[in-house]
Amino acid sequence: MVRALLRAVILLIVVVAAAAYLLGWKIGHRPGDQGPRPVGTSGASTERARQIGAEVGERTAVAANEARRVLTDGQVTAKIKAKMALDDSVKALNVDVDTTGSTVTLSGVVDSAAQRERVLQLARETAGVTTVVDRLRVR
Repeated sequence: MVRALLRAVILLIVVVAAAAYLLGWKIGHRPGDQGPRPVGTSGASTERARQIGAEVGERTAVAANEARRVLTDGQVTAKIKAKMALDDSVKALNVDVDTTGSTVTLSGVVDSAAQRERVLQLARETAGVTTVVDRLRVR
């Protein structure tokens, strides 16, 4: 009789445990659920997070494009300054080169009209330059 009672108690425990497991699984995994819910994100809106992520991505792309433009401008400026430094007829120290897009602005003082024309020619011959603004003064 004790054995039968012990078997009944063990069987009851197994049935209750199985029922609890199955009910817990069914309650926690409703149809359409993506799985267990993340911990610590109660109240967070998935749509708002996606919107913020898209805004951050857009700002990053704009910043990357601006950085690329500035680097390209710097490369064109460096090319022109290097050409002037290597040219014996030009005094590169007195000429400022500013690049914005494909437009180059030359300003400063040169010694002669021939030197001025040579500086303008060097700038116009540089790859990536479409317009040269002349603000050079002859001494």
